[in-house]
Amino acid sequence: MADTNGNRENNDAPPSDGSGDAQQRPGHTSPLITHLMQNKVETTLWLTRIFTVVCAIMFMLPIFGGNPYSFYQRTLLATAATSALRMHQRMPHVQLNMDFLRLLFTEDSCHYLMYCIIFLNSYPMTMSLIPCFLFALLHACSFTKTVLNLMGPTSLMFVRNMITKLEAQQVNILRFIASTEIFLMPATVILVFTGKSSFFLPFLYYRFLSLRYASRRNPYNRIIFSEFRQATEYLCSKPQCPQIVRNLSFKCISIICRLAPVATAQ
Repeated sequence: MADTNGNRENNDAPPSDGSGDAQQRPGHTSPLITHLMQNKVETTLWLTRIFTVVCAIMFMLPIFGGNPYSFYQRTLLATAATSALRMHQRMPHVQLNMDFLRLLFTEDSCHYLMYCIIFLNSYPMTMSLIPCFLFALLHACSFTKTVLNLMGPTSLMFVRNMITKLEAQQVNILRFIASTEIFLMPATVILVFTGKSSFFLPFLYYRFLSLRYASRRNPYNRIIFSEFRQATEYLCSKPQCPQIVRNLSFKCISIICRLAPVATAQ
């Protein structure tokens, strides 16, 4: 009798090919949502980086409307939030001692948290948003690929192609970011002389740049500084170079070398 009733129940049920069982199952969650919920910190970092990219574009291309200064501040605030969260990931246990502070200031995330604080209330410059924009774009690529893979192997191919091209140019982008960080130093001095910035901005930015030069994980500032020095010495060694320019260049090189901190080994 039990077998007969079971067969009758199966016969009365509507036929199914199994294609929509997962979607119809109560309480089913897609792999994408599951991954985002299981990796909340990485998801938050990804969202803040995407927000940074969008706000930077809105500032650089004001054709979309809105207040450019508000987008400028939002870009820096989003970068600061990303840096603070990343810094918490790297050093979750806070300690009130000098060893912890020394270790804290070796973290790149701490550098850029300081960077955002320095420029947050300064005169808005497109140059100051370039490192924030490019770092957010690069760091968002890995998680974006994971999201696209969970959405489907062929989803948003144009985004996949853009990510592939960005990753192929990663070294050039990091070099460009380092160059921008270096050229921001004279830019801050110019802002002071034009009355658009506080007198303390160049001193604060020098501290940031010295930390970037001594970074354990990012050697590109040291590489770019070295290449600039070699190029300057090469040009000054030519007979066509005026003596006054040669002397001034070598004095500037000497001053910069004295100001440069000792790079810490990784």
